[in-house]
Amino acid sequence: MPMHQTVEEMEAALGANLKALRLDMNIDQEAIAARAGISISALKNLENGNGSTVRSLVSTLRALGRADWLATIAPVASVNPLTHTEAATPRKRAAPAKSTRE
Repeated sequence: MPMHQTVEEMEAALGANLKALRLDMNIDQEAIAARAGISISALKNLENGNGSTVRSLVSTLRALGRADWLATIAPVASVNPLTHTEAATPRKRAAPAKSTRE
């Protein structure tokens, strides 16, 4: 999803992806809504990009067996690249104060 899209366009794209996944799995809306524990109208709103709750999204992803998608939303860096530079060696003492010339 490109960053220049509006929120509405991003919601529509996400909904279209969920709908395509559901159809690829050959599951109707009623079955996924029942598995997710949400109403059919909530699922329709989600798939049509008409707004939804995070709870409906998470429940639907779990019902589709794709809760792993959530891990890609905001991954946490496991390695800090700054710790691998020469400048990142731990300091052993403070630097002396610099004198100022007037």
